[in-house]
Order: sequence, then structure tokens, then C-alpha cells
Amino acid sequence: QVQVVESGGGLVQPGGSLRLSCAASGFTLGNYAIGWFRQAPGKEREGVLCIGSSRAGTTYYADSVKGRFTISRDNAKNTVYLQMNSLKPEDTAVYYCATGRYDCVDSQRRYPYWGQGTQVTVSS
Repeated sequence: QVQVVESGGGLVQPGGSLRLSCAASGFTLGNYAIGWFRQAPGKEREGVLCIGSSRAGTTYYADSVKGRFTISRDNAKNTVYLQMNSLKPEDTAVYYCATGRYDCVDSQRRYPYWGQGTQVTVSS
């Protein structure tokens, strides 16, 4: 069974950091792209950034996170991490990871497998 599960969300003060995890089962994560998406209260879900297969780099969909958010892989744990630094209140959202493609795309419906999401709240 192909599954991805997010974890690591929580409450953090502005300027703080969080590391989200996307753990995969049922497939080898390193062979596929992992996209991160977020949905803030009252807004539509948007793409944040994406890491492709092993030879691919990072694609940024949201300019506001460039320089603050980075992706890394731990193939031994079949897990992708989203490191979020210098967090702002506008980063508050439910964060999702999605997969099922070899390369990153800008269309959410082209990712067939999605996690349940993890809540990130940035507030003082």
C-alpha cells in the first residue's frame, strides 16, 4: 500500500523553526518527486516547493518561502524533510506532502498520493 505521512507540525513563535517529515511506505521515496503544499485558513491549497528524484533539484512554487524553506532526503529512512526557518504568521497552514511522479509538476491533481497533513501555527 502506497502511503505518505506528515509529522512535525506544531506551534512556534515568529522567527522560529520547524522541521516537517514526510515518511513513505510501499515504495522507494528516492525514486519519486515529493511536493509540499499548504492550505491556510480561508484560502485554497497552494504549492510551496518540491524535490524531484535523486538527480533533480528543488523547485520553489511560493516565492515567499525561498531562502527560508529547504528540502532534504534521508533515503535510509525513506523520508523527506522540510526545514522551515524564520517562520512568519502568514506561514500558518496545514502542510501536506504528495508524491507519485518522477518529476515535480505545478498541478496538484497530477500527484496521486497525499498525506493527511500536519498543522503549523506561527503565533506569539
